[in-house]
Amino acid sequence: MPYYYFSEVWTPLSKIGIKFFRDDEGKLWYKLGKHTRRRLGFKTKVTKKTKGKK
Repeated sequence: MPYYYFSEVWTPLSKIGIKFFRDDEGKLWYKLGKHTRRRLGFKTKVTKKTKGKK
């Protein structure tokens, strides 16, 4: 498992248990309650649409 260094980003949501963190690469992570941290972002998968032969 890779090693990450996190710093907490303060938001008003931290009062209700939703916390945001930045890692050493600048990527944003979130934590809901006592669950593990998850990376926030969209999966960017580029797919090519190919036309079938008719």
